[in-house]
Amino acid sequence: MAAYYNEIDPFAAQWLRELIKAGLIADGEVDERDIRDVTAADVRGFIQCHFFAGICGWSYALRLAGWPDDRPVWTFSCPCQRLSSATRGRAVADDLWPEQRRLIDTGRPRVFFGEQVPAREWFDWLCSDVGALGYEIGAAVLPAVGVGHDHARPRVYFVGHSNRDSQSGLSVDAKVGGMPRHRSNPAGVVPSDGVSRDMVALSGFGNAIVPQVAQAFIEAYLDICGQE
Repeated sequence: MAAYYNEIDPFAAQWLRELIKAGLIADGEVDERDIRDVTAADVRGFIQCHFFAGICGWSYALRLAGWPDDRPVWTFSCPCQRLSSATRGRAVADDLWPEQRRLIDTGRPRVFFGEQVPAREWFDWLCSDVGALGYEIGAAVLPAVGVGHDHARPRVYFVGHSNRDSQSGLSVDAKVGGMPRHRSNPAGVVPSDGVSRDMVALSGFGNAIVPQVAQAFIEAYLDICGQE
């Protein structure tokens, strides 16, 4: 199997299986276990590993960017509820970055991509952790409007790159610096009290990244580090 997908939500996990069947994301295996039960041995042998997969916009984004299914990479989008103002005091998921860090430490991927809401404390924590594990980090805060969507949805996209070759300075932010950062058509934004008629689609898309934004970020990384 080319890819491993970890997703605890049964609805999203089934959606992943259908996307795999349709050939829209890399062929692979879906694991519905809690990430706290996953070990490096469980993912050994997979070329790509997608944690907190949702409906795996990361696999789709990698393909859009020209990253082949047989090129190794890990991706993850840790639960953001504790960091997001949208939760407004509701019950939130645990911060599972320590579990992802554990898997990075033991699995040692050469490259990993991730995204999160722009929360400086959390991102500083991530940088400190992966730096201690021997990775360089490149990052940029990018909004959905930068690829033509009419909502901001800013997220920090980041890449961890093994510095085994003693290379430094992943200036990914400079490569994506020209992307628009603001809404171009405020009048076209969906009203705050509006709800799509297709709640099934909303349930899935709410558990996803914007693939075209991730695509731009991945392409910036490829421009810097090449296609090796």
